[in-house]
Amino acid sequence: MAAITAAMVGELRSKTDAPMMECKKALTEAEGDMGRAEEILRVKLGGKAGKAASRITAEGVVATYIANGVGALVEVNSETDFVAKNDDFLNLANTAARLVAEKNPADVAALLALPAGDEGKTLDEVRAALIGKIGENMSIRRFQRFETTAKLASYLHGTRIGVMVEFDGADEQVGKDVAMHIAAMKPVSLSADQVPAELIEKERSVAKLKADEDAAAAVAAGKPVQPADIVAKRLEGSVQKYLKEVSLLNQAFVKNDKQSIEQMLKEKSTTVKAFVMYVVGEGIEKKVDDFAAEVAAQVAASKGA
Repeated sequence: MAAITAAMVGELRSKTDAPMMECKKALTEAEGDMGRAEEILRVKLGGKAGKAASRITAEGVVATYIANGVGALVEVNSETDFVAKNDDFLNLANTAARLVAEKNPADVAALLALPAGDEGKTLDEVRAALIGKIGENMSIRRFQRFETTAKLASYLHGTRIGVMVEFDGADEQVGKDVAMHIAAMKPVSLSADQVPAELIEKERSVAKLKADEDAAAAVAAGKPVQPADIVAKRLEGSVQKYLKEVSLLNQAFVKNDKQSIEQMLKEKSTTVKAFVMYVVGEGIEKKVDDFAAEVAAQVAASKGA
C-alpha cells in the first residue's frame, strides 16, 4: 500500500474542505489515489468534496477581444499572482487575444510565431524578453476563436475567469447577462444532451457508491435493503439532477432564480449558439513547496559548507 504522507492529506483537504482525519481515511481507502479519494469523500460528505473545481491554484489571466463579428478568449499563465497583475504581462495577454482574432492561428505554436512587437518581434520573442525582465516563467496555454454573423458578448470576472458567448437577439444586454451567469454558475455544456459522457458516468458512479454504502449500513442495522428497481430509479434521479445543474439552459438564471436560462432567453427572443469559459489554471496542478523541508535542506547544506 502507498504511504499516506502529510502533504497528500494537506492537498486533499485544500481541494475538498473535508476534515483532516476524513482526508487521511479516504486516501488510505483509495491506496493513495488522489482522484479516487475525492470520490470517496463526495460519497461520505456530499457537496463539500466537490469544491476542487473552484479552487484552482495556477496563476495567470484570461483576456478577451471582440471586433467586427470576430472574438477571442486566451489564457496566459504565470508562476505567481504578483506577476499576473503586472502591466507588461497584461499587455502580453491582450496582444495575444487580438492576434488570435485578427490572424486566426491554427494553434498556440502558430500564435507565438506571429509578429507582435513594433520592432518586428514575434509574440514568443516578446514573451521571452518579458521573462528575462521579470525573472519568472510565463506561457500561453490555450485560446478559442469565434467568427460569426451573430453577436458576441464577453465577461471577465477579475482576470481569472473569462467567458465568451455567441448569441442571436436584439438586446445586447442579454448576451452580457448570460456571460456573467456562466462565470458564476460554470455550466459544462449548453444543453443536457451535450454534457460529456465521461462526466455523466462519473456522477452515476458516485451515486452507485452512495447507494452501496446505504445498503451496507441497512444490512448492518438489520434493516431491509432497497429493491434493485428503486436503486435504479435513484441512480437515474441523481444523474438527471446533475444534468440540470450543469447544463446552461436548465440552470436557474442568477439575476432571477424564478426563471431558467431557457425561459429567460425565450422571453427575450434570444438564442445562445455557443459559449466558452476559461478559469485560470483549470486542470493544472501547482507545485506545492515543502517549506520545512526546504529550510532543513538549507541548514544541512550550510553545516556541510
